[in-house]
Amino acid sequence: MAAVGSSAFGRFWNSPVGPKTIHFWAPAMKWGLVIAGLGDMSRPVDQISVRQQLSLAATGLIWTRWSTIITPKNYSLATVNFFVGCNAIYQLSRVALADKKDKSNTKVEETAKVA
Repeated sequence: MAAVGSSAFGRFWNSPVGPKTIHFWAPAMKWGLVIAGLGDMSRPVDQISVRQQLSLAATGLIWTRWSTIITPKNYSLATVNFFVGCNAIYQLSRVALADKKDKSNTKVEETAKVA
């Protein structure tokens, strides 16, 4: 029978980014932010906090890069931060598109009033 350390589970368990370390649990818990971001996709645009989404986008992108530089490299942390950043960028694009639509509707209304 193979030793526990040589099996795939043993290597995962004893890995520097395995479940016995914060390097495993921090990204696992951070998936909650991604799930919350997915839930926010149905939220009305006027209820989206631009500052919060800017913060999430910045931290998501910065930590995605940082996760590939640190030792041990933490690809699970990079993955979750990438998705946090993507969610935030999507929300920011929704706000920007809604603002653009509001401005074009305002111009159409002003043109109609002048005519």
